[in-house]
Amino acid sequence: MPARSIHITGKVQNVCFRAAAQEKAKECGLCGWVRNTKQGGVEIYAEGDENALDALEQWCHSGPSAAKVERVTTKEAEQEGLSDFTIAY
Repeated sequence: MPARSIHITGKVQNVCFRAAAQEKAKECGLCGWVRNTKQGGVEIYAEGDENALDALEQWCHSGPSAAKVERVTTKEAEQEGLSDFTIAY
């Protein structure tokens, strides 16, 4: 099963990005987690169907309406074998 690490920068904290990303990931049938970074961005780890990962990655370019995404970087990741998508703190 493919897995990806997605990093999003811009105005992506304090705009409900994590909750919206969790909702989108679950809608896509993905497992993984989302968390804020100390640098002011958001990091997502997701695993599942390749098309679902593509859909989540595409969504990250806009995010929730209050977000102002500047950059999205993605790389392949090792599968962690998760069974849900959670918000990590």
